[in-house]
Amino acid sequence: MSDTRRRVKVYTLNEDRQWDDRGTGHVSSTFVERLKGISLLVRAESDGSLLLESKISPSTAYQKQQDTLIVWSEADNYDLALSFQEKAGCDEIWEKICQVQGKDPALDITQDPIDESEEERFEEIPETSHLVELPPCELGHLEEIADLVTSVLSSPIRREKLALALMGEGYLKKLLGLFRVCEDLDNREGLHHLYEVVRGVLFLNKAALFEVMFSDDCIMDVVGCLEYDPALVQPKRHREFLTKTAKFKEVIPITDSELRQKIHQTYRVQYIQDIILPTPSVFEENFLSTLNSFIFFNKMEIVSMLQEDEKFLTEVFAQLTDEGTEDSKRRELVNFVKEFCVFSQTLQTQNRDAFFKTLANLGILPALEIVMGMDDLQVRAAATDIFSYLVEFSPSMVREFVMQELQQTDDDVLLINVVIKQMICDSDPELGGAVQLMGLLRTLIDPENMLASTNKTEKTEFLSFFYKYCMQVLTAPLLANTAHDKNGKDFQEGSAKINPVCPDNFQTAQLLALILELLTFCVEHHTYHIKTYIMNKDLLRRVLVLMNSKHTFLALCALRFMRRIIGLKDEYYNRYIIKGNLFEPVINALLDNGTRYNLLNSAIIELFEFIKVEDIKSLIAHIVDNFYKALEPIEYVQTFKGLMGRYEQEKDRQSQKLTRYRREARSLDEDEELWFNEDEDDDDAEALDKSRMEDDYSDDYGKYMEAKKGAANGANNGKAAPLPALPTLPPTSPPATPNNSSTSSVKTVALPASPVVKPPLVGLVDYPDDEDEEEEDEDEEEDQSPRKRPRLSS
Repeated sequence: MSDTRRRVKVYTLNEDRQWDDRGTGHVSSTFVERLKGISLLVRAESDGSLLLESKISPSTAYQKQQDTLIVWSEADNYDLALSFQEKAGCDEIWEKICQVQGKDPALDITQDPIDESEEERFEEIPETSHLVELPPCELGHLEEIADLVTSVLSSPIRREKLALALMGEGYLKKLLGLFRVCEDLDNREGLHHLYEVVRGVLFLNKAALFEVMFSDDCIMDVVGCLEYDPALVQPKRHREFLTKTAKFKEVIPITDSELRQKIHQTYRVQYIQDIILPTPSVFEENFLSTLNSFIFFNKMEIVSMLQEDEKFLTEVFAQLTDEGTEDSKRRELVNFVKEFCVFSQTLQTQNRDAFFKTLANLGILPALEIVMGMDDLQVRAAATDIFSYLVEFSPSMVREFVMQELQQTDDDVLLINVVIKQMICDSDPELGGAVQLMGLLRTLIDPENMLASTNKTEKTEFLSFFYKYCMQVLTAPLLANTAHDKNGKDFQEGSAKINPVCPDNFQTAQLLALILELLTFCVEHHTYHIKTYIMNKDLLRRVLVLMNSKHTFLALCALRFMRRIIGLKDEYYNRYIIKGNLFEPVINALLDNGTRYNLLNSAIIELFEFIKVEDIKSLIAHIVDNFYKALEPIEYVQTFKGLMGRYEQEKDRQSQKLTRYRREARSLDEDEELWFNEDEDDDDAEALDKSRMEDDYSDDYGKYMEAKKGAANGANNGKAAPLPALPTLPPTSPPATPNNSSTSSVKTVALPASPVVKPPLVGLVDYPDDEDEEEEDEDEEEDQSPRKRPRLSS
């Protein structure tokens, strides 16, 4: 019993003035040596960790709200709150706080922080004036009461004193009773004063006053007072709306009277805040912080009470999925679930996760599949909102459901296909629902939110599933609107380019733009799957048909799709574009645009500029070979001249590369003839040492013939023989020979006695290698050590 009584939730107020849940635990008040004082300690019920350790400071202002809340500020802009499960536990801790501060536990606030100037001002006031004296609660004193309430709003301490006075002796209820008297007498002046009084009391920002004002007995009188704004010629009819127009519908009877009362109260207070009260000024926006907290905790209680009622939710989803349920009943059930999800957004992350897990276990996704297929637009819109909450909560949960669903149903009724069809069939001229659904589809197929999944194969499995069973449904409108142009000749220079295949229909154009946006996302984030699909369906050709659309935004979407493909710099895509001549519609769109300097012009030029800067050789060659004559007159940018420059550079490089591999047959014959002539001259030089010449000649002649034979074979084969030699090296000095008076370097290499002649012999059959090999060989030559260099020429 003690544990339940002391069970609390810890909240902190964030920068957006929303309460963040810090966890659930059990609170105690204990002396902490380190803090040197009595402190509030909250330990988590899950693991016993310390959620809160706060010393009860004598100068801190603590507030008790709604019998189960204690709120206080520990520092500037740092508000804390303890929400108790039971009133008894809240009372115990409140008494302890008041005991430490020496305050009366009957009060709902211990003190208000005030600035120094205000302290000095009130120090001069005699102690006898610490209470605000209220005028008699009579019709004749309404103006005086209104002036008093309005005058205290600028002083925190006077607001507190007025709040205490209003709560005494039922003064506030008596004041609201005067409203009925004034209305019966049609006393407009008195009603205007009551408007100022009630508005001022709301701005006192006290939970105890809200408990009185928003009770079942008083809340309609509060709404009535706020109808008579002095700035309005005629009063509003808010009570008529709340009692007659706004109807409370119980899709499933709510047996808990406390829950029903809480729902009514929350709706009316929310109406007061959002509809009746004017937008607060900069100086007034903090006056209603307690009202925001009042609504927040009410919603949290409603969600918790409904979630804990297992029979209620089970019955809701049973009727929602029952085929025998009438459409009108199903509509009410869907709207209830939507409101339930909206309320759940007030919960903190931990509680919201538990909430959506409960809905998933009860069968929310199969139910959505049914209601999304209904003809009722309101039902589909509500179902879309619920689906968006689920996708935002857990995309993996939705993906897992649709893949399991494949084993139990046909392709046409898969949840994702139902969502895609609803997107395609959106009747809204602005396609508001389609835009929302497209965003949800993007979230589901985004690989980024699949990476952290515990299921390592989720990405592969889901994308394979999506491209096999869903992609054809998504692209059906695109393929249908471009089907008849595949073999057409729409790209004629100077044509008006109004393609009959692209209907003059803004809504259809918007839909195709949405589909293209999603396909562009796929190109960026999916690799294998989308590439295969584009090739198999010839999808880029069909997309580029839309370059003829009179809707420029649609032509830009088609161009963006192609730009993303080219941006990948994938040669597989490049070959596909070249083979299909897919630059033609883009270039025709550029030419048709003429000299207009607009977004389409800039986007097309940026595409070609990218190709030039990235030097995508295959695309540059294709563009120059096929389209340069048409593009050459465009001189206001240098993009196309740059493409030609790149093209010529590459052509020159290839030409030089081919030249290095070629050797004219005539030059080879001349070399060989030179060798024969030199051989004859060498035969006439046999006057030298005959015995040495006979010995050496037989060896060297054999080597020479071997080299000559290799040269002949090389000439026949068109390429150099695989000889392990450097390229032709100029002789550094003539080697010593018997006859060195007038012989050439080639000759001196031919018949020496030294074996050093082998490298120059190789040079006689020099078939130059490519440029890279020459540079490597020259580097090797430069890197030769001094000890090795002389061997080449000694």
